[in-house]
Parts: sequence; structure tokens; C-alpha cells
Amino acid sequence: MYTIIDIETTGGQYNEEGITEIAIYKFDGHEVIDQFISLVNPEKPIQPFVVKLTGINSAMLRSAPKFYEVAKRIIEITEGTILVAHNASFDYRILQTEFRRLGYDFKKPTLCTVELAKKIIPDLPSYSLGKLVRSLGIPMADRHRASGDAMATVKLFKMLMAKDLTKEIVKSFIKTEIKAGLSPKLLDIAEKLPSKTGIYYVHNEKGDLIYIGKSKNIKKRVNQHFTGVNSKSKKIQRDVYAVTFEETGSELIALLKESEEIKINKPIYNRSQRKSIFNFAMYSHLDENGYIALTIEKADGRKKEITSFVSLQEGKNMLFKVTSDYNLCQKINGLYETKAACFQYKIKECFGACIQAESPELYNARVQNFIKEIQFENNNLIVVDKGRTIEERSAVVIENGIYKGYCFFDLNYQITNIEILKNILIPMQNNRDTTAIIKSYIRKNRVMRIMKF
Repeated sequence: MYTIIDIETTGGQYNEEGITEIAIYKFDGHEVIDQFISLVNPEKPIQPFVVKLTGINSAMLRSAPKFYEVAKRIIEITEGTILVAHNASFDYRILQTEFRRLGYDFKKPTLCTVELAKKIIPDLPSYSLGKLVRSLGIPMADRHRASGDAMATVKLFKMLMAKDLTKEIVKSFIKTEIKAGLSPKLLDIAEKLPSKTGIYYVHNEKGDLIYIGKSKNIKKRVNQHFTGVNSKSKKIQRDVYAVTFEETGSELIALLKESEEIKINKPIYNRSQRKSIFNFAMYSHLDENGYIALTIEKADGRKKEITSFVSLQEGKNMLFKVTSDYNLCQKINGLYETKAACFQYKIKECFGACIQAESPELYNARVQNFIKEIQFENNNLIVVDKGRTIEERSAVVIENGIYKGYCFFDLNYQITNIEILKNILIPMQNNRDTTAIIKSYIRKNRVMRIMKF
């Protein structure tokens, strides 16, 4: 659990500042579940430049509670949480100073979104809160007021968690929970999970990732691990300490994130997926009569593939479908062994390439049409699908045939400029698997829409 905090002060000499406003949002890693926002009477004058910056003046604070009157609520809402702030050392120091004046030792683990942003999104021109959220497309209201700045930090932190592919943030959270002496049982772990689409991360007692999975129903899938009797399920049951998750809304994004994060984190119980999960591919070659033949073979990185498959059977099923849909020849594609005409020709679905009744030029044009339609080569596409909420959509971006990453955007946010979209993009690796996942998903599922730019 996290408490995301922002404090406005009177300004003045180091350790002599007083709090004028405080905002705290309790955040479970997915949504805000509690909040505390209050003006505070600092019992000292406010520096003129601070009044100009925040708009908070002494008259506004005359009837506001003093710090000792809100101290109990601050302790309650931050209990058992990690304190998160933009420039956390400042807010944490101010709180510790105020509590010290009351004779209370306020101690909390902290995370700084400035430091996290520098690590996760390097080389940005500025990491000040205003400029950072603007460059990332995060809406912001009431700048330099505690509630506005704290809510912007919540949204920034949520985006940083999504961009944190090595999961350093959640690992540090699990380690803090362990230090707190928690020992959840399997039932307790599963009970806290949502029945929604996304990625789940299984951690051991050290906080390390031991398994990453995706599901359209996270709770149901994790329950299957916890009740399974196969070797992997038993190992997970034995070693699990906590399960964290990230909702994606879109199953396509869940598939892409699972593939990438397994390769990056190499969890011990994801051995089979660390390398390519698409072990078969479709290739084309000219036969002795000049016709383009399509074949399904074991994937070979030295050859240019058309598309990829998890299994040989999946590849053959698609080859049968393509042969039928494009009036191609089963004999040429190795699906029907005969010395005469193929079966498709007998039912008038093949135009006779098998007995050279159709010219290679006409036949090959249809094969090329199929290849062009299934490949992203030099295409600029945005695949729009479900978001994490009904007010949100997801976008997978392919530029010049290369998968660039994904993002989420509000329904009120019009996608008219690809450069704006790139600012909020969570960049990801382009490789054989990502290309195959996107092609396969579009082929088998209905996304909301595909836009060309």
C-alpha cells in the first residue's frame, strides 16, 4: 500500500517552515482507496513569494486546524504504507519536523517519483512535476496546491509502475510487507485479486519474481495455480509469498507485456517462455513451375517468415484456411498429395494451378495479396482496443512495420497526432514474438478499430 503525499509550506529557513496545506491519497497500486486533504494553520507568516505561487494566504488559514489537530489522521492514513512524493526527501523531512515538535518519531519507507522517473524515463529535459506530467500527457489541475499536485503524482506513479518492466517498484513493496511480518495464506492472496484482464506477478519471500502470467480473469487463473496438482503449480504453491497484478483491459496488451516481461525478468517457473514461444512459421518459395508455394516449417531465423505459430497444427489450420479463402492450390501448398489436380480444383475452389491451367502470374498475385495483408511491412498502424475502465481505451502502436509500444488514453482524448501519442507511450521491444502476437490476435479476435497514420 502507498500513500502519495504533497505538502505546501510557508517557505523560510531550513527546518523552520510550517505546513499550510497537505494532501494524502492512499493508493493500492491500482486506485485511490482513501484520502485526506486539509489546509493547516502554520502559526507563522507565509513568505510573499509562496503566497503568489500557491494562492494560499494567512487569511485563508486563520480558521484552519493546527498541525496537532490533524496529526492523528495523518498517522492513521499512512499506517503500514510506503510514502510516495515528488521530491520525497522534502515532504518527508517537513512531516518528520512537525511530528518531532509534538514529541513523536514519524518513520516511513519512502519512494521519490523524481528519482523513479529519472531511472525509468531517462533523458527528459525536465523532471519538475509540472513539466514532467505535461510531457507524459497527464492532465493536471490546481498546480501548486496540495490536492492538485498530489493527484498528478498519483497518475505519474501509476504510469511509472506500468513502465517499470523489471518491477523494481513492486519488489520493494513486497520486501516492505515482509519486513512488516505479514504471512498471507493462499486463500487470502487470491481473495485480493480482481476478476479482470491483466498480468499477475508471483513473488517469493525475498520479493523476487518466480512466475509471470496473463489472464482474462486474474483471480480465476491464480486460483487454478493454487489448486493445481501438476509440478509447476505445486512449486508455485510452495514458494509463493505474494501476488501483485496490473490490469490491462486489453488482452492484446496483456499478451505483449507477458512476453516481454518474462524475457526481461526470467522468472524461474517461466522457463518455456523465456525464448520464442512461436516455434513454427509460414514461409514462401517458388516451385519448379514458377508458382509461389506456402509451407509451415520449424522457425528458422535465417529465413524471412510470413507469420508465426505456437504449434505445427495451428500453422496447418491457417494454411488450409488461407488456401480456401484466396482460391489457392492445396497441392502446391503441400496439403494434398496427388499427381493429378487437387481436391479444391474438383469443387471449383482452385483455378487449376495444380495442373498449370492457371498462369503463375495470376496465381502469384493472389498469394502476394495475402502476404501483403498479413504483414506489417512499412505499415503505420494504431490498434485501438479496450482500456482498464469504460472511460478509457488502449492503443498499440506500429510504426514503419515495427511495434513501438502501447498506451492508455481517455475517451475524451482525440488521437489525431501520433507525436502526442508517443509522449504517453510505454515503449516495448520489437521482436519475432511481439509481431506474431499482434498478427495472431488481430487474425483471431475483433479489436475495436485499426487506424492507419
